[in-house]
Amino acid sequence: MATILVVEDEPLIAGLLRETLSIEGYTPLITHTGEEAIHIALREMPHLVILDIMLPGIDGFEVVKALRANLKTAHIPVIILSARHDTADKVRAFEHQVDDYLTKPFNNDELLARIRTQLRHVQENWLHPLTGLPGGVQVERAIMGMLEQDAPWNLLYIDLNNFKAYNDAYGFLHGNEMIRVVARICLDVVRRLGNETDFVGHVGGDDFVVATTPDRAVPICAALMEGFEQASPLFYNERDRLRGAIVSTDRRGETCLYPLVGLAIGVVTNQYRPIRSIEEVSRVAAEVKKKAKEAERSAYYIDRRGSRYPPRPEYELAPLPAPVDLS
Repeated sequence: MATILVVEDEPLIAGLLRETLSIEGYTPLITHTGEEAIHIALREMPHLVILDIMLPGIDGFEVVKALRANLKTAHIPVIILSARHDTADKVRAFEHQVDDYLTKPFNNDELLARIRTQLRHVQENWLHPLTGLPGGVQVERAIMGMLEQDAPWNLLYIDLNNFKAYNDAYGFLHGNEMIRVVARICLDVVRRLGNETDFVGHVGGDDFVVATTPDRAVPICAALMEGFEQASPLFYNERDRLRGAIVSTDRRGETCLYPLVGLAIGVVTNQYRPIRSIEEVSRVAAEVKKKAKEAERSAYYIDRRGSRYPPRPEYELAPLPAPVDLS
């Protein structure tokens, strides 16, 4: 169920909301200040925010403004829950792009109905239905936001190597579960090792992106590969695990052995040469991902073309599993 961030400085109301949301199966996160709300939203990526206007420090309007200004949180629906009944306050809230406005005292059933409506809208319009990650338009906006920065950036383009063979051998339900696991690994790694504002998106199929800074890119790549290698034994039956390969058919219908699925991560960066358009990002991402896929197991490849420095290693493989004696 969804995680809901409640920003409410009155302990009695905050406790009531916690109990109501928990009974309905939601996971409530409670905070009492606007500053902390922004920090939690960026770190935890809640599915929805319930926000009071009158808060210690910055008010609810400033919180909404900060959330909408960051592509990582711009899509999160915000429901204002306030004691202010004035039409001017409601108009101002909607001008700040809140999604709904409910006044205190409130009815629990009405609040829950509005929550369900907003969660349905954001799922239908902004998030990938399989993983719940931002997709499509949000990914494009995140890349455009990077291109508008003066600071250096890295974009990790993540793809599953040999995924078609796995899907053919195990079926699309198992393939979908592998994609969900990759999504969870991406979120966990970026939460632990990335910047607070780093973006994780699902392009579609088995393709993901992570937008970060150059100092975080290599640690994130290494942790993504490690996390996937630790989880991957659960994806296979014992025979394929021991063999280290999948039996599947190629496009001509012939039976072939394919290596186990690995992560192929192509890293696009503006550190060594300017990249000015989303079309160029897409082209370079496809090139570096292709280089990473040559490894046939988990690997990343960084585009360092244009560097003034001596060549550095651009290619790192995930550690191989311990050899198995099949004799």
